[in-house]
Amino acid sequence: MDDDTLAWLEPHEVALLRGGPRAAVTVAVVDLYMRGAVEAGPPGTVRALPSAPGTGATPLPNLAEVVRWRLDEPLGIRKLTRDPDVRLAVALMRIPLAEDGLLRWPLLGPTRAARRRVRALQELHPLPTSRRGLTADDRLLAVALHGEAALRVLLPGFALRAGLIERAEVADTALPKRSPHGGADGSAGGTAYYCGGGCGGGSE
Repeated sequence: MDDDTLAWLEPHEVALLRGGPRAAVTVAVVDLYMRGAVEAGPPGTVRALPSAPGTGATPLPNLAEVVRWRLDEPLGIRKLTRDPDVRLAVALMRIPLAEDGLLRWPLLGPTRAARRRVRALQELHPLPTSRRGLTADDRLLAVALHGEAALRVLLPGFALRAGLIERAEVADTALPKRSPHGGADGSAGGTAYYCGGGCGGGSE
């Protein structure tokens, strides 16, 4: 495989090679969100907007078209990835990748060369530390290459509300241990949660 083989791939194709179907569908959702075509729905879901001004500027990749069509009703990322129409779109996306030697037959996992090239792209495009100065294409590629870590930096509010990332419990080992019936000082115990930088939502 030529060293530049991955350079022409769409971000959702890079994501498929890195993390499988869910990663590819996540990138499609993020693409649609940045185009103004979808929004976070009821907690943990995504839904299509009735009018999507961003989708008319450039053609949507086939996977994103199918995802937007299926989001006429709110869906979580897991259910969306398992939707038959979305699974078919992913399967069709895999065919040219396999023909180019990026996926193995018959299980269609990434080849060793494809994994090596994804790692090289990750080194060439490291995880951003902020979204300052990044174009939409930059952010989409970062999500394709770095997954949840990029979502927490670049789109924390939307990703959390849409269920693309989950709240992670944080254990602070520096604090005194609490008893099951209260805090170290006799007060009621509690649990701290880290919400990926976006508990309260907010603009991206």
